[in-house]
Amino acid sequence: MDTSDEWIVKRTGITERRRALWDDGEKTSALATNALRDALKNTGIDASEVDLILVATMTSDTPTPSVSCIVAREVGCGNIAALDINAACSGFIYTMNVADTMVRSGMYKTVAVIGADCITRHIDYSTYGRGAAILFGDAAAAIIIRADENPGIGMIAQRMHSDGGGSKHLFIPEHCSDFPNPDDFDDRKLDKVQMNGQAVFKFAVSKFQQVIQDTLEDAGLTADDIDHFICHQANSRILDSARDRFGIPEEKLLVNIHKYGNTVAASAPLVFEELRLAGKIKAGQKIMFLAFGAGLTWGSSLWQF
Repeated sequence: MDTSDEWIVKRTGITERRRALWDDGEKTSALATNALRDALKNTGIDASEVDLILVATMTSDTPTPSVSCIVAREVGCGNIAALDINAACSGFIYTMNVADTMVRSGMYKTVAVIGADCITRHIDYSTYGRGAAILFGDAAAAIIIRADENPGIGMIAQRMHSDGGGSKHLFIPEHCSDFPNPDDFDDRKLDKVQMNGQAVFKFAVSKFQQVIQDTLEDAGLTADDIDHFICHQANSRILDSARDRFGIPEEKLLVNIHKYGNTVAASAPLVFEELRLAGKIKAGQKIMFLAFGAGLTWGSSLWQF
């Protein structure tokens, strides 16, 4: 791109991003499959024990089949239930909440939850689109949610919200009619991320702080009671504003956007995995997952580990 490392770092803090080799077969389903295999290996759970796969993604390989169906086939899960959920960057949090409900219903015991996106296929790397191009990267990560006899662990509270009126601020158009303002139509914008950065930032700062407050109130807790805030990585300034508002110390809110950029539905679980590998996720902790994204969508998922 016609830019520089200095220009990118100064504006975003991002120093690295990953781009899947889509044309070589490294598609969303491939990343999601690898992520689930790792999760199964780490937990010692066999693929035959999984009875539901939920994939949070907005970049499926094709309109059909779903990414989840391909993952079930590749991992060898048999004829289990499998479906995709599209809530953009909020997808993983939405999907965790759905998984919890499914397990509590008693219909499913072991649910694989995957966040996977290859958003770079919708990025314009010319100078014309560099404002969004410098932000996004591809990734996937997975967790396993399983029924447990201990009533003291599991989800404590959750929130899910949307504002379709704000969809005009972040979207991927496929046709001229997809543009909220017909005057904005340009062939170069088709199939590429269109973002009103200032509007999205304003929305994110407001809703991000509000959903934290609402979730804490629902649970009867304070920010001091939470051991980790696992946040979608879209903008370090948005995370800093939440830290300032609630007095959250840096060690409780990991920022890793500089390593991966904005990886959409994979963003929050990548933070969780980094903390897990560092030995910082422990039994007895309270962990809040948070995200906001296109739709517009935002949500939370608070767990007792």
